[in-house]
Amino acid sequence: QVQLQESGPGLVKPSQTLSLTCTVSGGSITTNLYYWNWIRQPPGKGLEWIGYISHRGSTYYNPSLKSRTSISRDTSKNQFTLQLNSVTPEDTAMYYCARVLGPTETTDRRRGSWGQGIQVTVSS
Repeated sequence: QVQLQESGPGLVKPSQTLSLTCTVSGGSITTNLYYWNWIRQPPGKGLEWIGYISHRGSTYYNPSLKSRTSISRDTSKNQFTLQLNSVTPEDTAMYYCARVLGPTETTDRRRGSWGQGIQVTVSS
C-alpha cells in the first residue's frame, strides 16, 4: 500500500520560498498513469489544488498559482517537491501531497492516496 509523507519547515517568512517534500513508500513515482499532486487548505477555507507532476515528469499547475509554483522530483529518492515563491500570509495552509490515477485537478480526499498533511504558516 502506497504511503505519502510531507516534510518541510512549518514557518516561512513573507517573500521567501516555501519548499516541501513528499516522500513516497510502497510505490514508485514513475509507475505508469499515476499523477503526484500538491493540494492545500487555508484555515477556514476549502481545498485548493496546486499542481501535479506526472509519472513521466511533466507538470501542470493551477493557473492562479502558476507564476509562483514549481514541482519537481527525485526518482532516486522516490520524492517529489513543491516550491512556492514569494509567499504571503495568504499562503498559510495545511499542505497535502497525494497520488491520483490520471491527470485530474483533484480536491476530493476520497480519490487516491493522501499524506497526512503539514501545516505551513507564513509570518514574520
